Amino acid sequence: MQAFQHVSGRAVQLSGTNIDTDQVIPARFLRNPRASGYAGYLFHDLRYAHDGSPRPEFPLNLPANAGAPILAAGENFGCGSSREGAVYALFDAGFRCVVAPSFGDIFRNNCYKNGVLPIALDAAAIAGLFAQRAEWTVDLPAQTVRAGAATHAFAIEPFWKECLLEGVDDIDLTLRERDSIAAFAAAHFQRFPWLPLDMARWQANRP
Repeated sequence: MQAFQHVSGRAVQLSGTNIDTDQVIPARFLRNPRASGYAGYLFHDLRYAHDGSPRPEFPLNLPANAGAPILAAGENFGCGSSREGAVYALFDAGFRCVVAPSFGDIFRNNCYKNGVLPIALDAAAIAGLFAQRAEWTVDLPAQTVRAGAATHAFAIEPFWKECLLEGVDDIDLTLRERDSIAAFAAAHFQRFPWLPLDMARWQANRP
């Protein structure tokens, strides 16, 4: 997972509340391999007309917003289904941070696990940041969002902060315990010596 320390750049404002994960990435695109990239599917049905042409009024289609690393949204962003592809699409499109008054719980956790920082700020604070008409800077070590003369602190659980700062995901956390896992396995198979043979037979005969 890509580590997160600081990010600076333009913030894209997405209006509306309760934007769910099916709007972030429609379900039909989830069958595509992640390796091919999910950026083109981000907000697809909001961003493009039925003939595939870009809707010029949609914020991500504005030339001024190209390459923006921060997305600002309304309340309950990322509600709905638990699809991790919603975060893949945001990350692949270059967004490293999403700022909103509140998030869907599973979406928020999926962000943490994939290198995207979800920041909860109230609507007035978000409006105040945009009123500065300046680039935003997100500082995870200091837990602040700054634009011009406006600075707002945000909360984050220490565990998730450490994971983002170090760029470690669930697999990395598990591998930190590899020595303990290997020691347990060795002791376990010494106590039950027939298990490796049974495992080998099962692998050889499974459908």
